[in-house]
Amino acid sequence: MQALDVTEIEVARERLAEVRRQVSRVYIGDMAAVDLMVVALLARGHVLLEGVPGIAKTTLVKAFAVTLGCTIRRVQFTPDLLPADITGTYVLNPKDGTFSLRPGPIFANVLLADEINRAPAKTQSALLEAMQERQVTIEGDRFELPDPFFVLATQNPIDLEGTYPLPEAQIDRFLVRVNMGYPSERDEVHMLRTHGIIAPEPFVVLSGADVLQLQSIAARVHVEDDLFDYAVALSGFTRAHARVLLGASPRASLGLLRAAKSHAVLAGRPFVTPDDVRFVASPVLAHRLIMIPELEGDPRARTALVEEALVKVSYRRAVRPA
Repeated sequence: MQALDVTEIEVARERLAEVRRQVSRVYIGDMAAVDLMVVALLARGHVLLEGVPGIAKTTLVKAFAVTLGCTIRRVQFTPDLLPADITGTYVLNPKDGTFSLRPGPIFANVLLADEINRAPAKTQSALLEAMQERQVTIEGDRFELPDPFFVLATQNPIDLEGTYPLPEAQIDRFLVRVNMGYPSERDEVHMLRTHGIIAPEPFVVLSGADVLQLQSIAARVHVEDDLFDYAVALSGFTRAHARVLLGASPRASLGLLRAAKSHAVLAGRPFVTPDDVRFVASPVLAHRLIMIPELEGDPRARTALVEEALVKVSYRRAVRPA
């Protein structure tokens, strides 16, 4: 694999910084959420944003999607939504009696899945094949999805009325989960001042080809062998913990390294550091853990456990022979 040079990384960092600037023209809040979305995009992963209604989750994902310059489709998940409403279906042409495919909104570069947990599991599962394999199967026929393909999903806390928990297999398909809380007092005051004023539209910063190039750069970021050991040790800590029924999978370990490489690009480095791994550890690992019944209803328990892993699992640089 061709090594990265400083120029490639610097250009990538500048392009991504412009994405952040454009999103900040529309979204008032913690920009750490935007950084995690950029990390997932570069790592060819998907994002799940969770928070109570009314904290601008949809505003954020729409603004971010616009900056990418890709085709965008939005689906509002409701209890009566069917799988075919997402993937598409064959329809009969009455003129000649033939069936033709009517593609669903999933045939886009960016799919905005709004309030994904308001649909039952059967409909949610329509995304499984698409998110993992970048393809869908309709009536036995396989169709490739556009490249890049990126799912930005929002969900409300599962204790709210009318929500369904996401299946474990689908949660595992999201590279990162972003917990969005209430804005700071300063941000909320700024929001009140600007409400009613015509909001600026974010400019298109990238294109589909640019996104693919940035993903290629992230894939070529260098990772020392010690960091492979560190990532596996963090996942292993969650598997052996007494408060966990099901720990982080090998897919989670892979995602941890992919996300760390993407964060290195965001920081302007052609190599991964332990701090990159630590920054993405909680967003990548916490939502995949299945806790013991007493803690399953407390999402903070998952985050606390990953934080415990970061404290107790130390990074050790191996001694190399001279």
